[in-house]
Amino acid sequence: MSLPILTTLLETTSLSATVYPFLHQFSLSHLLPLLHREVDPTEWYLHTNPLISGLHFSIFLSALVFVSSEINRNYSQVDRLWSLLPTFYIGHFTLFAHMKGLETERLDTLLMFGCLWSVEKARLTFNYWRKGGYKIGAEDYRWNILKAKLSGPAFFAFNVVFISFLQNILLYLIATPAYIILLASQLPAGISPAWSVIDLAFSRGLIIVLIAETFADQQQWNFQAAKSAYQATGIVPPKFEKEDLDRGFVVTGLWSFSRHPNFAAEQTIWVLVYMWSCYVVDVTYLWAGAGAFLYCALFQVSTVLTESITDSKYPEYKEYQMRVNKFIPGPSAFRTDETSGKKDQ
Repeated sequence: MSLPILTTLLETTSLSATVYPFLHQFSLSHLLPLLHREVDPTEWYLHTNPLISGLHFSIFLSALVFVSSEINRNYSQVDRLWSLLPTFYIGHFTLFAHMKGLETERLDTLLMFGCLWSVEKARLTFNYWRKGGYKIGAEDYRWNILKAKLSGPAFFAFNVVFISFLQNILLYLIATPAYIILLASQLPAGISPAWSVIDLAFSRGLIIVLIAETFADQQQWNFQAAKSAYQATGIVPPKFEKEDLDRGFVVTGLWSFSRHPNFAAEQTIWVLVYMWSCYVVDVTYLWAGAGAFLYCALFQVSTVLTESITDSKYPEYKEYQMRVNKFIPGPSAFRTDETSGKKDQ
């Protein structure tokens, strides 16, 4: 049995009904027949709970990432997969639902959004690589700073536990609301809620937030490219001002309303995905929210580290922090001056 037998929506939210009965499938004894080619891979896939088979892959990938990071001494391996994995896992749940003959309208829509999200993330990453790896370098720089503060064994343990494994598992957890939607889709008509205008609102809301994140990322990219050109040639590129480039960090556009508009949008996306699953099963909260909660917590910690680095490099950053909120815009963000930025750019 790969899916629980459910009769009510409330049962889809129960760990004891939807997760615990399948934990034995995470054992090596369940995996060995597949590794030894004693079973057909398709049959093994269909007879394994999709939450468990997804976790199998996540752990396997974590091990590969760890080995690669230790061999290459590059600890940003997970960063390079970040734009692909959540969509891959949503695709995994969607494929399983299709193979089981279940209703997939919500999962198909969520997967389509995930593809848009991945394409945008991949586009931005490619731009940074093409122009010298600004973003990837920044990620390596943060890990290098942390490595310098930790002893060899301590950083090795940090790489095993957090960088390689916990980050990979987190990217799986933020996709688990798709498992809840899958479970709801197997309920009989009349119990499983039909597609409604609320579903449409969630899907369109995700796209709107992704557009905002895209604009924020692009504005950061444009600024960094202009700053690099200015530092190399001494010529201020069109549509930029010398004082902004001399300041060293972007304060215009969406960045005049929030110090991290892209981070704010990114967190909002996965909270919305979780809230969508809550709506589908008619509850206020459920265990699948652990991924979104931990994802937001990770961004809080990452932002503190990023801002400490930025603050040490740019004298005016403290003033910017005082005027503009970290994520959610505050009243001061709507004032225009030389530090908070110009709202018409």
